[in-house]
Amino acid sequence: MNSPTPLIPNRAMEIDKRPLRVFDGHLSQVARYVQELSMALFARTEIARPETSAYRHWVKEMKLETVPRAIFEVTQLAVLGFSTPQFGYRPYRAYVNFASFGDMLFTHVDCTPEQHDLTALWYLCDEWDLEWGGETVFYDSQDEIACAIRPRPGRLIVFDGAIKHVGRPPNRICFVPRYTFAVKFERTQKR
Repeated sequence: MNSPTPLIPNRAMEIDKRPLRVFDGHLSQVARYVQELSMALFARTEIARPETSAYRHWVKEMKLETVPRAIFEVTQLAVLGFSTPQFGYRPYRAYVNFASFGDMLFTHVDCTPEQHDLTALWYLCDEWDLEWGGETVFYDSQDEIACAIRPRPGRLIVFDGAIKHVGRPPNRICFVPRYTFAVKFERTQKR
């Protein structure tokens, strides 16, 4: 039986020696997922960090077994490229964020530096205009912008969860929601 082949990223970079990779063109039928999300129930329960708990944002939790197969398989192939002979990754959480103009989103990290967990983040949109904003901004250890990744239909970014980042809400001229679908992976030791 052949081992699966990791996806080749369109862009790869490091921020403070922590990886970030961008994958485009691996998800068909993005419009179908957007249509399903437009009917989903979101709750304003998610926070960026404890000191910003007064400012909650919209989220829809998902059970891992309900993640659409096409999304999950591509995500796993992208994450496979981060594995080493000693360590692999196991998914432990999946959810969708919803943001629109006027929402307040804060910088945060998804794990502590020693954990080396990964975040896989999909942009689920039919279209996205450059002028709509909504970028995910990544910061270095000096809190300087290291890079910004803009939404594109079906774009996937996978990054070390210890990189400080923030999803920026769309600009005023954007009348569609900014959906990001996240799958979190914890690093596990191989036997």
